Amino acid sequence: MNLNIVLYQPEIPQNTGNIARTCVLTNSKLHLIKPLGFSLDEKHLKRAGLDYWKYLDLEIHESYEAFREKYKEGNFYLSTTKRSRIYTDIEFKKGDFIIFGRESSGVPEYIREDIENGCIRVPMIESSTRSLNLSNTVALVAYEALRQLDFPNMK
Repeated sequence: MNLNIVLYQPEIPQNTGNIARTCVLTNSKLHLIKPLGFSLDEKHLKRAGLDYWKYLDLEIHESYEAFREKYKEGNFYLSTTKRSRIYTDIEFKKGDFIIFGRESSGVPEYIREDIENGCIRVPMIESSTRSLNLSNTVALVAYEALRQLDFPNMK
């Protein structure tokens, strides 16, 4: 396993399906923190992930607190629009956890404070829109981390 991709309370099944596919093809583990905004049985979720679901290393957590307790020794980063450090300024390591928030509202402030030193963002122009699509953001950050790791076990 190269990376741990963590989705905090994801809301849109198509995004999660796309991210699952990215995780399979990058040998990354996908963590979903409840509550989810959809059922894992939804046809849209499976269609977005195509036939990759059977290859996905997936773990579901009942809460952020349960997730952090289980992986208290992990190295955590949080993608957020609310901080200034850019994701390319990080030196990622194999096994790092990269957390992404809800499509509609990101993560609560207490989570940003919990991971204050690991908060990162993707640069964007100032705009009245919120941010890039979640699955695009995951792909950008994950592939930068994998580039730094010299694309382990990837052709």
